[in-house]
Amino acid sequence: MKNTLLILITFVSVQFLVAQPEPAFGDGEWFKFRMSYSNWLKAGNATLLVKDSKLNEKEVYHVVGKGWTTGMIKWFFKVKDRYETYFDKETIMPYKFIRDIDEGGYTKNLEIHFDQANNKAHINDKKHNVQKVVDTKPNVQDLLSAFYYLRNTMDTRDIKVGDEAKVEMFFDEESYGFKLIYLGEETINTDFGEVESLKFRPYVMAGRVFKEEESLTLWVSKDKNKIPLRVKADLAVGSLRADLEAFKGLKHPFKIVVNN
Repeated sequence: MKNTLLILITFVSVQFLVAQPEPAFGDGEWFKFRMSYSNWLKAGNATLLVKDSKLNEKEVYHVVGKGWTTGMIKWFFKVKDRYETYFDKETIMPYKFIRDIDEGGYTKNLEIHFDQANNKAHINDKKHNVQKVVDTKPNVQDLLSAFYYLRNTMDTRDIKVGDEAKVEMFFDEESYGFKLIYLGEETINTDFGEVESLKFRPYVMAGRVFKEEESLTLWVSKDKNKIPLRVKADLAVGSLRADLEAFKGLKHPFKIVVNN
């Protein structure tokens, strides 16, 4: 299960896609997700919080993502992850990214500063006390900022099955080509009732973090918020799933077809 919470948080963070005259999110937006293994065994929780902030005198959004194991799972595989991003309110380009994780004893503590003008990433590996500078692709996004960037740049009003959205994502010390393929509409049953959703299939370069045997599917609400409703990863044995169980601070009304 190594990196499974990371994978789910990643794809929860990149799927909310809409072009609209005002932002789909704002200060105080908060999501909480319930993780489960094979749809019955609770595996953990994850949260995402958006806050107004300043970084080097610039107005930015500061997003904090957390993930942790609960119940029986934590006794043999304990996870405690924290991710943070600081990105420009207008361009949604990231300036700073933090990854501080402990996944079953596998730990990392990275702080990355992005020089978007010169396409550089200044990496501070705090665990090993190593600093380096690496080249990045233009308009690169980090693990969390990609969610908010795509949320405001892809127009889903006339989206067709098979349409793609692409973004360059920088993770640890490398850039990854990431894309989403639109699969169609589906009304799904959630903790809040039946909700109309848009269904996507994410693709990312397979390798050290994202394994080929993991087939991911995600569902987002078909409204101006593009709320993350569900993410499912089909594993070699069983599946891991994240379901939205609580939220607050939405920018727009949340549309429910049938209440529970």
